[in-house]
Amino acid sequence: MANVNEPRDPRGKSWKRELPFPYDQDLSGVLRHLNRRTRMFRARLSNDPVTASYLAAGMRLLGRHLGPGTEERAHGERPFLSFLSQRAIAAEVAANPRPFTRHGSVASLRDRWSAQSDFVADLIHFAVWRDNYRPGYQEQRAANTKKLVSGPDFVRAVHETAFQHTSEGVSMPSVRLGLALMTAAEGDEEVMQAISAMYADYLGSWKELYAAVIRERGLRLRPGLTLDDLANALSAATDGMILRAIGDPGAGVIDHDNRRSLMGTVALAVIHAFLEPDEDASGLTLEQAVAARFDGRSF
Repeated sequence: MANVNEPRDPRGKSWKRELPFPYDQDLSGVLRHLNRRTRMFRARLSNDPVTASYLAAGMRLLGRHLGPGTEERAHGERPFLSFLSQRAIAAEVAANPRPFTRHGSVASLRDRWSAQSDFVADLIHFAVWRDNYRPGYQEQRAANTKKLVSGPDFVRAVHETAFQHTSEGVSMPSVRLGLALMTAAEGDEEVMQAISAMYADYLGSWKELYAAVIRERGLRLRPGLTLDDLANALSAATDGMILRAIGDPGAGVIDHDNRRSLMGTVALAVIHAFLEPDEDASGLTLEQAVAARFDGRSF
């Protein structure tokens, strides 16, 4: 493998700037499985336009095969990662919109990712990267954060945030891919590491928000519970709601007409159980508080 022959474009760095957001951003911290030995050459290849073109093809295949109402499911087929084969990705490059390249090959793809699992792992990283969320996501997240931390109606803010997060998760192919891979990719260390990294980044941002809510609203966690416990409980509940809404749309866990979801109710229940007012804390663990209420025991 000759690093000196990295692909170049005669237009130089301007080619990268012509790509749509977020492909025009620095991807060296996002793509972690590129087939290069040194950090310098991996960074160079991560920002090569041809690499971006393979990612664009992969994202389009995700939407086609894992998005809502896909043709395969309508015909009774149940493909999983077969649609992300190296041949399929290389062929899909031909359908790229400009300014992405439309010339792909298995050899070129393997030059970047030697194994399919490496490409899938990096595609997951790219798909769930914060800068790759829907347009306006960051602005909406900032508005929701303000309402949750210091807004006058905390209950309404929880319901609004839960509805947006859950309903959007149902329609996002990247979320569906992550949920599917949790079981289907068991034993694939590369993909499992990608999922672990995804959750570390995802939960890290939510823990910052939860910490701000606790601090600004004068709350504290019950003894024995941690911020990690709170984040994991709400995240697991959200994953379950999204899966239920995908698999059983008639269950009513998401009410689009009223912009509410069962996740909002569950989130309020978890928050109420995990947290207490700092100035009037009972000091009871969650187990003790439940025992005191249902068994009449005193502590």
